[in-house]
Amino acid sequence: MSELVTKTEHSVTKKPQKLKLKKESSLWWMYLPSFVVVFLFILYPFFNGIQLSFTNWNGFSQDYDWIGFAQYERLFTDSTTWLVVKNTLLYGIGSTVLQNVIGLLYALLLNQSIKLKAVTRTVIYLPVIISPLIMGYIWYFFFAFQGGALNDVLQLFGFEKMNALGNSELNTWIIVFVNTYQYVGIAMIIYLAGLQSISRDFYEAAQIDGASAFQQFKNITLPLLMPSITINMVLNIIGGLKLFDVIVALTGGGPGNASQSMSTFMYDLYFKRQDAGYAATQGVFMAVIILILSLSVLVYFKRKEVEA
Repeated sequence: MSELVTKTEHSVTKKPQKLKLKKESSLWWMYLPSFVVVFLFILYPFFNGIQLSFTNWNGFSQDYDWIGFAQYERLFTDSTTWLVVKNTLLYGIGSTVLQNVIGLLYALLLNQSIKLKAVTRTVIYLPVIISPLIMGYIWYFFFAFQGGALNDVLQLFGFEKMNALGNSELNTWIIVFVNTYQYVGIAMIIYLAGLQSISRDFYEAAQIDGASAFQQFKNITLPLLMPSITINMVLNIIGGLKLFDVIVALTGGGPGNASQSMSTFMYDLYFKRQDAGYAATQGVFMAVIILILSLSVLVYFKRKEVEA
C-alpha cells in the first residue's frame, strides 16, 4: 500500500515538471524570430565588417585582396583618425554631461506643483520626435553665414556677421548644443519618473531632522536616482558617440575634417573616397570605443546604485 502511494505521488509531481519543461521549450521557439533579425541585421554585418577591415576593398569591385593588419597600422598612424576620435569623444561626453545636468534640472522643476506643467513637459520633449537630420537643418538656417537668423540679429544691432559653422573651434560645440537640445527631453522624462518613485516619507523625515534642501538633494534624491542616472548616462554616451545626422546637416564634417565624427568619417571613406576596407577598420575601432566607454559607465554607476 505504501509503495502504491509513493508511486502515485511520484507520478503526480512528475507531470507538472514535464508540463513546465514543455512550456519553456515552446517559449524558446517564440524567441526565434528575434534571434534571426538580430543575426541578419546586427551580428552578420558586424562580423562581415571585421572581415572587410583586413582587405583593401573599394566598396564596389567584386575583387579585393587580403592585406592583414595594414589597415589597422594605417588607422593608428593617420592624424585624421585622432581628430575624429577627439570630436567623437567631445560629442559623446559633452552631450552626455549637458543632457543629464539640464534634464535633471528640468525634472526637478517639473516635479514641483507649477502651472502649465504638462504643456512645459510637452514643449521640452517635442524635439525628440523630430528627425535628427531635420533638426540639423532647422539649426543650420539659424547659424548659416548667408541668411542665417543669428547673423540677421547681429547685423540688426550693428555687429559683424560671424561664420559660426565655418569656425573649426566653434562648430563642434554647436553640434553638441543641437544634440543636447534635441534629446534632453528623454533625460528629463527618465529623471521625472525616478523622482516620482521616491517616497515623500524620506523628505518628511529629513525635514523633521532639520535637513536643508541641498542636504535632502545630496543624501536622498541623488542616491535614490542612481538607477535613472545609470540609464541616462549609458543611453546618452552611446547616442553621442555615434552621432551622424546632425553633423551632416550642420557642417557636413567641415571645414575639411574639423567637425567629422567617426560615423561621418566612415561615410566619407566608403562613399566618397571608395575606401571601404579602411572604413570598416574605422567602424571596428568605433565599436570598440563605444563598448569600452558604455560598459565603463554602466559598471561605475551600477556600483553607485549598490552603495546607495
